[in-house]
Amino acid sequence: MDFSLSKEQQDIIKAAREFATGEFPDKAQEFDRNETFDLNLWRKACELGFVGVFIAEEYGGAGYGFFEHCLINEEFWAVDPGIGQAILSTTFGSELIGLFGSEDQKRLVLPQLVAGEAIMGTAVTEPDAGCDVTAAATTAVKEGDEWVINGSKMFATNGNLAKYMLIFCQTDPENPSQHKRHSFILVPTKTPGYASTKIRGKLGIRASDTAELSLNNVRVPLNHLVGKEGEGFHELMAFFNRTRLHICAQAVGLARAAIEEAIRHTRQRHQFGAPISSFQVTRFKIAEMATRTRAAKNLYYEAAWSVDQGRIDHGLIAMAKWYSAEMAVRCADEALQMHGGYGYIDEYKVQRLYRDAKILEIYEGTKEMEKTIVSRSILG
Repeated sequence: MDFSLSKEQQDIIKAAREFATGEFPDKAQEFDRNETFDLNLWRKACELGFVGVFIAEEYGGAGYGFFEHCLINEEFWAVDPGIGQAILSTTFGSELIGLFGSEDQKRLVLPQLVAGEAIMGTAVTEPDAGCDVTAAATTAVKEGDEWVINGSKMFATNGNLAKYMLIFCQTDPENPSQHKRHSFILVPTKTPGYASTKIRGKLGIRASDTAELSLNNVRVPLNHLVGKEGEGFHELMAFFNRTRLHICAQAVGLARAAIEEAIRHTRQRHQFGAPISSFQVTRFKIAEMATRTRAAKNLYYEAAWSVDQGRIDHGLIAMAKWYSAEMAVRCADEALQMHGGYGYIDEYKVQRLYRDAKILEIYEGTKEMEKTIVSRSILG
């Protein structure tokens, strides 16, 4: 399959790389140490057109595909994963609005995201519902012309910063099919009863906001239902088929950064009278890292291209997500090992890459869940 990039796609990569290398390095360590982020950097990325490129032109976006969004993700993460995540996750949930939202919902939310006027997030996970999303217990009950939402959510991306949150709720808890019990409801975060608490002490991607949510009699109009009532599970799976591709690109970007750090350090560091980059064990490790990164890139290119062509291959997407995430963790580990004791000090970028990498194997579906999907696609 030919994945030669168009001139426009090459220009997107070049522009994303220039922006990231010009803006991220001086801020990355500060944001990581303090678990903070400067929203002015996000606004600048919006002004330059990097945010929400997959959003249709009629709603203010560039009208590109998810593939182009992946290309930007890769370049941002190749410079700093935390900042890359903080910027590009600000549209998290817009995929669901674009796929299943009403025209009014699209016109309300999407233009604000692209213009840097609003951030959104999506809350699915709960204290007792992680990979098993059908166990999500947050409820939304109809009272008159409103939904009344009660429950709690964990690990909600942008929960403290978002203007809008998509909440995965039980709307039909008695339905005999566990896959027909949930729906997505759009909640403006200024609504009374919505409360968020910042989760601190994360292992990595500390610039990106993560929150615990409390929803106490949150009331929103019935027309805030996104998609069809009872179809939330299936909508979530369609959402994951897009967002898992973002993770693949993030993984490839991080692995590239790990390789660059390993090469830089092993060329400078001398042992036994020679740079350690001249040792066969080092050279073999670099070769293996580069090969695995290239393989992961080819996998995600094929998967993202297929999605943009309207062909959803669940097995291929899960394969790309699992392999690329595992590959990135391995590359970060090898790069740190090649740094020796220096890799254990936070003055060196490689230790941050090592910490940032692990989330890739967890969010948007653990590697164990991805392997389950892959095996089902092969064995039935």
